[in-house]
Amino acid sequence: MSAPLFHLFGAAPTPVAPYSHAVEADGWVFLTGQVPTEPGDGDEAAIPDGIEAQTRRTMHNLVIVLEELGLDLGHVVAARVFLTRFEEDYDAMNAVYRSYFASDRLPARTCIGVTALARGVRVEIDFIARRPEP
Repeated sequence: MSAPLFHLFGAAPTPVAPYSHAVEADGWVFLTGQVPTEPGDGDEAAIPDGIEAQTRRTMHNLVIVLEELGLDLGHVVAARVFLTRFEEDYDAMNAVYRSYFASDRLPARTCIGVTALARGVRVEIDFIARRPEP
């Protein structure tokens, strides 16, 4: 097994906790959960209103991390979605989430209702990706 690589990217949102944006080992890439914050915004920056806008911003943040790794959404094999208003937001979040992936290349996914997320956001999403064989 190769030594893990820990990635922190200036183009991605400033971490809201002590973590790396991604960690990879042996071709597997684990992207830390992203929330709907803007890259470069401080702790006091406004969060987008509504689950659709929050999901789009969160997905965009994940795409930034993937691009910094030289990857794209086609490399994503699994996702976890965390919602603080599960019943209210599930369908609308799914509509936005689905729009990012080809219909025949949807990652495996788990969606979980939680009581709270950092910064009071309504959604957090993380990914597992796989680098192609050289």
